Amino acid sequence: MHMSDGLINAPTSLLFVVVAVAGLSIAAWRARSELDERTAPMAGLVAAFIFAVQMVNFPILPGVSGHLLGGALAAILVGPYTGMLCVSIVLIVQALLFADGGLTALGANITNMAIIGVVVGYGVAVALRPLVVRQQRLRLRVLGGLAFAAALCGTVAASMGVVLEYAIGGHAMSGDSTSLGAVAAYMLGAHVLIGIGEGLITAVTVTAVAKARPDLVYLIRTAPRRVEVRA
Repeated sequence: MHMSDGLINAPTSLLFVVVAVAGLSIAAWRARSELDERTAPMAGLVAAFIFAVQMVNFPILPGVSGHLLGGALAAILVGPYTGMLCVSIVLIVQALLFADGGLTALGANITNMAIIGVVVGYGVAVALRPLVVRQQRLRLRVLGGLAFAAALCGTVAASMGVVLEYAIGGHAMSGDSTSLGAVAAYMLGAHVLIGIGEGLITAVTVTAVAKARPDLVYLIRTAPRRVEVRA
């Protein structure tokens, strides 16, 4: 969900620029352990796919648009730190070249979509992994359910980041004294629906990759024990 300029005040924007820079600095340092000659091209494909799906968006509130995020998808396929970088690159390109999301809100957008969305989505995926891996087998339909839940939770969590930022330093939307409760209700309701759509797309994409090349799926590759993927 892209936030535009003016939705939050300058001090709040600056605060989340600091948060975004700190988060991406850690991600860039840790991503070295996730990337190699085999997975680097996959990261590029993931970033391109996220860029494409994020270009389709629609208004939710004045100054806020809704769209698919791709954070959980990136984390499951290429790892959480590389996933943060993929989503951040997409957001920066969109803001600079397509005016999709305000420059002053870029730190908040990166915090919400590239950090919160990825961390929560991947955390859910890792938490569910022991429940779906049985006898060293991971069936594709179960992996799809895991991906769906991770994407749904990541999307909703990212939308709550907007609510948090609005609570800290939000301006009234379109001159109205929009209450925090109304913003939270709109964001939650809209992003539960978006999360369902994102969950379905994430599930289909992850299972397709896992069926063809399970060795390229980071969540499978880093399982505590070797996992055999079956249809």
